[in-house]
Amino acid sequence: MRRPHTVLAMGAGIHSRLRADNALDRLASVARVDTTTTVTDFTTADPRQLARTEILFTHWGAPLLTEDALHRMPRLRAVVHAAGSVKHHITDAVWRHGITVSSAATANAVPVAEFTLAAILFAGKRVLDASRTYAATRTRPDLLPYYDGYGNYHRTVGIVGASRIGRRVLDLLRPFDLDVLLHDPYLVPEEAHALGAAQAGLDELVRRSDVVSVHAPQLPETHHMFDARRIALLKDGATLINTARGRLVDTDALTAHLVTGRIHAVLDVTEPEVLPADSPLYSLPNVLLTPHIAGSLGNELGRMTDWAVEEVARYARGLPFVHEVAPDELTRSA
Repeated sequence: MRRPHTVLAMGAGIHSRLRADNALDRLASVARVDTTTTVTDFTTADPRQLARTEILFTHWGAPLLTEDALHRMPRLRAVVHAAGSVKHHITDAVWRHGITVSSAATANAVPVAEFTLAAILFAGKRVLDASRTYAATRTRPDLLPYYDGYGNYHRTVGIVGASRIGRRVLDLLRPFDLDVLLHDPYLVPEEAHALGAAQAGLDELVRRSDVVSVHAPQLPETHHMFDARRIALLKDGATLINTARGRLVDTDALTAHLVTGRIHAVLDVTEPEVLPADSPLYSLPNVLLTPHIAGSLGNELGRMTDWAVEEVARYARGLPFVHEVAPDELTRSA
């Protein structure tokens, strides 16, 4: 197996983390690569190194692949991204040059789906409420009346978006006695059924669901898809989970409902990404607010790196990528 000349392009911080965790050692076994250095700016990188580059191994913080950057890498044949979305560094110039792109987005979908599953099940049991009530009263409530209506037996869960993450969430929900609805404009009812869900219009899904989990991409047409009108459709006591993109939900409209206690929310992403210090969402008892931790972090970065290294190994053996990104995917994915 030949070892293609590969260059790392990513943020200095993530490069340091991957080196410290020895996550790049496997890459060095299948490619000719200097794992001690990384390119953070194509205009200042060693031109001799770029001229030899056949594969660009990227991660968070990778510089933009402009026409000028590609001219500096005449031998570049593939970009392998050891993270999720490639929208931040892949440009139309990449496709014009016939460069193949692979992404570890499917690997990154794993922890997001796991986080979502936990959030769905905890929402049904009202775990956050119970924990805070227990801490406040320091006594066990009378379980039958206190938890009347709680539980996960035939709860209705609405999944918005049959994305990589949405599909994995649907798969994780299969063992449970839950009634699952799915909205995705690109699917027909038969496809939704095969995924273990019943297809529904978005407004219908919101009205019927006890828990709504958002997995749609950030596109112009999905901006504030959960606006004041749609949030008002949520039934009393319902939970909205957002692990996708903050801009999909109108924060002000959602806050207006949350401060009344009418609904609940699990928010791993918000608009803005960090809420103002005086936002009530930090302290509301019906809100679980986390700092964008659903995706890969800690040792989960190793999963993405391993999947990306396997793609480089396939390339070295003359095999096609398993996780190739098509140009049209970027118009309907995160």
